[in-house]
Amino acid sequence: MAEEQTFEVLLREFRRVGVDPDTFSAMLAVRPEDALRALGSLPDGAGPSAFLATLRANGIGNSTDHAPSAINDRRHDKSA
Repeated sequence: MAEEQTFEVLLREFRRVGVDPDTFSAMLAVRPEDALRALGSLPDGAGPSAFLATLRANGIGNSTDHAPSAINDRRHDKSA
């Protein structure tokens, strides 16, 4: 898939799941294919917490990349 198409699909999936891609900086630290796999497994409106949990369950973001976990630890509400 071309980069532009991948980006469009990512945006659509983030919005479908209920993650605001404009304010969710953790997506910058995730490979597009990992994000798409996680997003594809979630129901509509699952939200950012479910997205982060899915990434962690798949072993993504557990190494030297602390962005998803740092963002989740700072946020205790359901917003991105």
